[in-house]
Amino acid sequence: MKKLFFLLILISSTISNAQVFSKSMFAKKPIINLENFDKQRIHFGFFLGLNSYDFKIDKKYDDQDILVDSQMGFNVGLITNLRLTEYVDLRFEPGLYYGQRNLHFPHMTNAVDALREVKSTYIHFPLLLKFSSKRMGNVRPYVLGGISSDMNLSSNANSKDDNSSNRFRMLKNTSNYELGLGIDLYMEYFKFSPSIRGVFGMKNELIPDNDPNSPWTGNVNKMMTRGIFINFAFH
Repeated sequence: MKKLFFLLILISSTISNAQVFSKSMFAKKPIINLENFDKQRIHFGFFLGLNSYDFKIDKKYDDQDILVDSQMGFNVGLITNLRLTEYVDLRFEPGLYYGQRNLHFPHMTNAVDALREVKSTYIHFPLLLKFSSKRMGNVRPYVLGGISSDMNLSSNANSKDDNSSNRFRMLKNTSNYELGLGIDLYMEYFKFSPSIRGVFGMKNELIPDNDPNSPWTGNVNKMMTRGIFINFAFH
């Protein structure tokens, strides 16, 4: 929750600073930057950002807790934007997302066994619809949503070893749905777009241990990814 709060403060601060910067944009006669930028059929960009991955865990019984400690990660990727109508765009944003989640098993007394560091390197392929408001000076808020697929390069999916050998295994390929909001800020030479997005896994990603009564996975019915992304896009 602390990391989620930090992420929300960061994006709020970014938008707040942008609003201060853009006060002159809402003057009676603002200088309109990049007036014809959004009329392009196709345009490209890139993004840098932060992420906080989590797990939604569906347990079989409640007497064995599994605690998830989300670590801050980073994102980088490319943007291809296709204009469909004046207010709707189709976006493809392939990127590399690195994150980490630490799983704590308090029912286990051995400190080594009670911790599993789940490091994930995702190649992320989202296809999104962006719904923009009417442009106000040099500012244009938007919401977006869509689906995505992930290839986890750190999944250990092909490993025969499991948690008994300190090897946590997940599916290599997963799918998600995404919802978010952001704001386009039209600068003199480029468009800057900070955004925040929630990502929700749609299928069980856990590969159970070989022992069906494993103290690490025996209590898990489903384990699905959740995450928050903050991206800073440049077009």
